[in-house]
Amino acid sequence: PAKKIALALSQLIQTRYPKDTLDVVLFGDDAVQVPLAQLMRIQAGPYHTNTKAGLQLARRILESRKGVNRQIFMITDGKPSAIREYGRLYKNPFGLDPKIVNKTLEEASFCRRKRITITTFMLATDAPLLDFVRRLTALNHGRIYETDPGNVGAYVFRDFVRNRRKRLH
Repeated sequence: PAKKIALALSQLIQTRYPKDTLDVVLFGDDAVQVPLAQLMRIQAGPYHTNTKAGLQLARRILESRKGVNRQIFMITDGKPSAIREYGRLYKNPFGLDPKIVNKTLEEASFCRRKRITITTFMLATDAPLLDFVRRLTALNHGRIYETDPGNVGAYVFRDFVRNRRKRLH
């Protein structure tokens, strides 16, 4: 589902908003920028999820742009499981590690201070993961689309910018 959402977003932005730019950042153990031409070839790997690094790289890319409306569209299962610390990968794939969660939330807060809104497409229904992504989104004053990976067409939209919630089917 993540690749389909990324492709749909890419198509939407390129056709309806041709003056806008779109950059793709993948975040596994580390974050990397991927050219749009490579979008069809991306795959999920046997990596951890360094959400902090993904947000950080996206923020740096957006800070280099002159656009007024800077946004991050994040597609995730909501489970940050790694961060870089002193040049080493700190990872914990079991549960939500408070150290990883807090560093990721710090980056979301930093994005907000830089006036970068995060819109998250949440592809999991686990309560702890939903709680984490809701905290991240509320902290950033962003938006979230919560969906079940088996039924991407039905989702709950939460807008922490306008403080509203809507269920769509």
